[in-house]
Amino acid sequence: MAAAIAASEAGSRSILIDRSLIGRGGATVMAQMTVAAAVGEQTEDHWTHHLKDTLAAGRGLCDERLARLLCEEGVAAIRKLQDWKVGWAADDGHLKQVQAPGHDRPRCVYVDFLNTGPAVSKTLRTQVIRHDLIRRVGDLYAVDIVRRDGAAIGVLCVHLHTGEPVLISAPATIIATGGLTRLYRRNSASLNMSGDGYAMALRAGASLIDMEFVQFFPIGHLAPRLIGMDPIMWDPFRYKLGGRLLNGNREEFTQNYGVADGGRYQITRDQATYAITKEVEAGRGSPAGGAYLSFEHVPETELRKAFGPIIDKLAKNGIDLTTTAIEVAPIAHYHMGGVRVGVDMETEVPNLYCAGEAVGGANGANRLSGNAITEAIAFGFVAGRNAAARAADTGPAGDIAADAAEGLALLQAEGPADAPNSAALIAELQDLMQDYVGPFRTAEKLAHALAELRRMKVDLGDTPFGSDAAYDSERLDWFDLRTMLVIAEAVTLSAQARTESRGAHQREDFPGLDPAWELNQIIRLTEGELNLERRAVVRQEMEAAS
Repeated sequence: MAAAIAASEAGSRSILIDRSLIGRGGATVMAQMTVAAAVGEQTEDHWTHHLKDTLAAGRGLCDERLARLLCEEGVAAIRKLQDWKVGWAADDGHLKQVQAPGHDRPRCVYVDFLNTGPAVSKTLRTQVIRHDLIRRVGDLYAVDIVRRDGAAIGVLCVHLHTGEPVLISAPATIIATGGLTRLYRRNSASLNMSGDGYAMALRAGASLIDMEFVQFFPIGHLAPRLIGMDPIMWDPFRYKLGGRLLNGNREEFTQNYGVADGGRYQITRDQATYAITKEVEAGRGSPAGGAYLSFEHVPETELRKAFGPIIDKLAKNGIDLTTTAIEVAPIAHYHMGGVRVGVDMETEVPNLYCAGEAVGGANGANRLSGNAITEAIAFGFVAGRNAAARAADTGPAGDIAADAAEGLALLQAEGPADAPNSAALIAELQDLMQDYVGPFRTAEKLAHALAELRRMKVDLGDTPFGSDAAYDSERLDWFDLRTMLVIAEAVTLSAQARTESRGAHQREDFPGLDPAWELNQIIRLTEGELNLERRAVVRQEMEAAS
C-alpha cells in the first residue's frame, strides 16, 4: 500500500493486487506491537543512534546502505502516518515512546490497546482509496513474473473466483509479499506468508540473501487456550508493564544464558528463544512445553490502565493475569533474508522492485525489535517512487501473452489422477521445518531436512494437481507447495553452509560466532537448481549524529 501511494503521488497509475483482501491479509494487520523510529519526542534521539542499534542487532551482516535507509527514511514515514491520523499514542502533545529490546533509549511508537498493526493498515487503506490512480484487485494469486529480454514486463496471476488466468502488463513491478513463516508449523503469520515473492523473484532471475535467518518470536502464546487473539500479543504487555520470564520451577532463568532480564525486557529475541528452548530441553519447562510469563506482580489497576479492553477479552478466555501466569514458547515470526536489492529497491532483474519483508539484507542476522513496520513503509515509499520513475521512462509493455506462454500452459494443465493429498504435504513440510530447521540446528538435522525436501519436490512433480476450476484448493496448494519447497530448501541449504552461530541462526554443533563468517550468503536458481555463493557485507561510511 505504501508503494502504491508513493507511485500515485509521483503521477503513475498502479494496480495493487492481493491473493486475499487488500490491506487485510499479510503481517501488518496482525502486528500489535511497536514501531521503531528516532522521532525524538520524549527522549533526544537521531536516526544514527537507531542505525547503530540496528547494526548491532544484525551481528555484522546488515547491508549498511539498506539499514541506513530504514532508519533515516523511517522517521519521515512515521511522521507521514501521523499526518494521516494513524493515532500514535501521545502524552501532552508528544508521541509516547517506549523502550524495546536492543534499543539504547525509548524509541518505539505505538497505537494503544494493541492496535498498532490494524491502525496502520486501516490508515493506509484509507489513503489508497483516496488515490484515483490506484486500482485495487483482490483474490488474485500471483504465479510468476513475466519477462521479456530478461526484464520484468508484468505478472501472471490466477483469479480465485473463476480459476481463469489473468495477465497484467506493467513497465515496472513491485514485490511486496512479506515473508515465509508459513513454512513452520508454529507461526504467527497469515496463511499467505509462504515466501511467494522470494520464489517469484528467484524464478525471474533475481537472487536471495541471508535466507538462513528466520526470527523466532520467543514469547508466542502457548497456554491456556486463547481464542480470537494474536499469539504474539504479549510483547506490548512487556514493553509497558514488565513481565517476568520463569521456568517450570517458577524461577527467573535468562541470567543463566548471559542476559539478566528482571522483567525489564532487556533480552533480545534470539537470546530469549535460546534461553527458553534450553530450559525446556533441560526438563525445566512449563507444563505445555514452554516458559511462564508472569504479570502477577502488576496491580490490576495498572493492567486496566494500560490494556483495559484487552483485559476484558482475556477474561472471556478465562485468563486473569493477576492470578495466572500464561505459558509462552518460540514461534516463527519474521524473516531477515529475502530478495537482494539496491538502495532504489530494484532487484537484479530490470524493472522488478521489492519492498518490506520481501527485501533481504537490511536486518542482517537478527531484526531489531520494532523495525518491521518501519521497514515496510519506508521501503514501500522508496520502491513506489523509483518504480514510477522507471515506468515513465520505459513506457507500456504491450501484449505479454506470448511472453507468458509457458506459465499459461502450466495454469491450464490437467492434473494427475493419482495426485497425493496436497494439504497433507503442506503439513508434512511444516513439521519438517519446525523439527529440523527451527531455531537450533545441527548438520544431521539439516541433512535430513534437505533429503526430505528434495524427495517431496519429486513427489510434487511438474504438473499442478486438480483442475483450473474456481477455487480448486488442490491446484492452489500445488502452487503453494512449489513455492514453499524451493524456499524451504533455500533456508536449509544456507543454514547447512553457515558453520557458526550468529543471530537467529544457531548451530548447536558450531556454537559461537566465527569472525570468518562475517559474510552474506547469496542464492540463485540456475536450471532448476539452487546455487549458493558468499559475498562480502556491504559497508558504508556513517555520518555522526548532529
